[in-house]
Amino acid sequence: MELVTPTDWWGLERPRAATRALAVYNTLVAVLVIWGFGRLGNWRGVFHRYAVDHPQPTRALRTALVGAVLVWAFVNADEVAHFVLTPEQAAAGATVPRSALPFGDLLLALVPPSWWNTGTVVEVSDQLHTLATVYHLLGSALILWPIARAGGWLTLVRDLRQGKKRVAVPQQQAGEDPADWPQLRAAGQSAAADRLVAEGNSGHMNDVDCVRIRRAWDSVKADPSRLPAFTDAVLRQGAQACPHPSGHRDLPARAATHDLLTSQVRLGRYADLDRNPAASRGAGSAVDPDTLGSSLLAVGPSGAGKTRHLVRPVVESLALQALAGQAAVVVVCAAGTPLGADEGYDVVVKPGDPASTYDLDLYGGTTDPDEAAALLAEALAGDLPEIDARRAQTALAQLLGPYRAAHGRFPAVPELRELLDSTPAALDDLRSRLDTDEHRNQLRELDARARQFGTPGDPGLALADRVAVLDRPAFADFFDTAGESRPFSLRSLEHPLRARIDLPERAHPEAAHLLTRLVLAQFTAGAPARRDRSLFAFLVIDDATHAVTAESVRALQRLRNAHAGVLLTLRALGDVPENLHTPLLGAVGCHLVHSGVSTWDGRLFAQSWGTEWVETTEVAKHTVFADQPLTRAVHALRKLVTGKAVTTDAVTVRKVERERWSASDLAREVPAGHAVLSLTTVKGEHAPPLLVDLHH
Repeated sequence: MELVTPTDWWGLERPRAATRALAVYNTLVAVLVIWGFGRLGNWRGVFHRYAVDHPQPTRALRTALVGAVLVWAFVNADEVAHFVLTPEQAAAGATVPRSALPFGDLLLALVPPSWWNTGTVVEVSDQLHTLATVYHLLGSALILWPIARAGGWLTLVRDLRQGKKRVAVPQQQAGEDPADWPQLRAAGQSAAADRLVAEGNSGHMNDVDCVRIRRAWDSVKADPSRLPAFTDAVLRQGAQACPHPSGHRDLPARAATHDLLTSQVRLGRYADLDRNPAASRGAGSAVDPDTLGSSLLAVGPSGAGKTRHLVRPVVESLALQALAGQAAVVVVCAAGTPLGADEGYDVVVKPGDPASTYDLDLYGGTTDPDEAAALLAEALAGDLPEIDARRAQTALAQLLGPYRAAHGRFPAVPELRELLDSTPAALDDLRSRLDTDEHRNQLRELDARARQFGTPGDPGLALADRVAVLDRPAFADFFDTAGESRPFSLRSLEHPLRARIDLPERAHPEAAHLLTRLVLAQFTAGAPARRDRSLFAFLVIDDATHAVTAESVRALQRLRNAHAGVLLTLRALGDVPENLHTPLLGAVGCHLVHSGVSTWDGRLFAQSWGTEWVETTEVAKHTVFADQPLTRAVHALRKLVTGKAVTTDAVTVRKVERERWSASDLAREVPAGHAVLSLTTVKGEHAPPLLVDLHH
């Protein structure tokens, strides 16, 4: 400053121009320092993270606290002026008035000297007091204005006023608020909208009611002839209009956090660790039909929390969506698995339990012998590599077709076992029931089965042994085909149902595995065959051990276009045949790897997730050799004092391609209660594998 200004400015007595110039200079330097350190410290990012990026009213309260601190610092940080007292004034004991006025030098340099009364005691005039007050007000307003905009203070006040108004006057005019049902008002159904608004304000409407009525309105827009019935139901029943066939409006209990308006269920929170991108740390992780439609595979040892942290929330979410008329869910689990009370399901099938109300249709509700043979062959022999799937299907079709032609139904388990064993009495009885002219083709099929029985490669005996697993006294009252029970068929996926199948995993493990494969085969065949795919169909298999076959892996890929998906849980990928490891990971779009997996399983997931480009920094230390004697002496002294040679750092920054998660990372660095989650939508959008804390 002194180099570019006149010399006489810096004597004992400074002219007023020098005072003003110095005030401006100091102000600019202060602003530049604050701006520079603000950029270096990322003050804007800190402000957004800890104050702005929060829901209301927390956002407004946090920003108000920041604004109060800044205004207080502005008002109390600086002095009004800095005076140099004359020797006479100092000898007389004169004092300098002090007040908090940031950048006061700049302000006081601009005011007229007459505003200061310089007598024995330095006093401040009324004009300067007024100027200081105005300065405080303007500065505080300039500080609070951007903070108020960032904190949404005006929006919060407006929302609070509108909320109070809505409670006081339920029948308000249509607006953009979804709670006002503007879609109904736009269609001229103000009375129905007012009834729903009143139901919501009185607390008689829950989230399931809201989503269910919205879906019913969507069906009205697709078919206007339903409008009178919809309006009448809403006016008469209010939030109970358009009910689920069960009449339920909620589950008996909820254990997860749900957002039915977006069909999402929360699984946890992305961990605040360096392994996750900064933008994702602390954010909630959730799944919805868009991601579940690409199917999900979860792998983790026993006790890792697959059922508690994944299966239970997903089942709850889809059950709620079923009550809202948006989904159909089927759950396959071992008996006693804590997946909700029986009252939370429309159908509960318990094979082997005499108290079971429903039965399981062994043939999937189909009337086509070839289709029934394909489903049954997949369940009976899909996991046997020594049996050709096509030959097994042909052998079953050669028996199911003639039997249905003779009896008008498919055989029960004991009858099917006798036919597969080629018992002479069973085959002769079946032939006697077939007409020679009318059922010529069926008789030819029976003769072909009789010729093939016992030949090398014939699957008949193996199929009979598998059917014998179900031909047990515990299952005597199940798998009825005579119409004497209430069979559940996966052909009913066109209805918003909630079904659970409890398998006798402990008493009959082989039968449980067979039935799991049967349900999976029936689901992958029935979901794409639906004429109405507006409902999201989903199958949850809590333990898919021995259930995944080559045919089921191929069928999983067809579910994406059918608005359906499957959730499979495994203790290890070793439960799946080795030749199916890679196809299974490729067929399933979403993966969840719990803590405790082996490095072998981790290697397969690491290969599935691929690599990414990362920036690495390498620092190499090189010893400094000095040429000058004095420099060498200084280096020797420094080495004597520190014990280390003088070195210089050579920094190399480059981009390399590395695995997103290595096999060792998955096996060793995933903390307990955490999992690595990778999501893919049915449209192909995908998120990288991120570490999720399942306890939050």
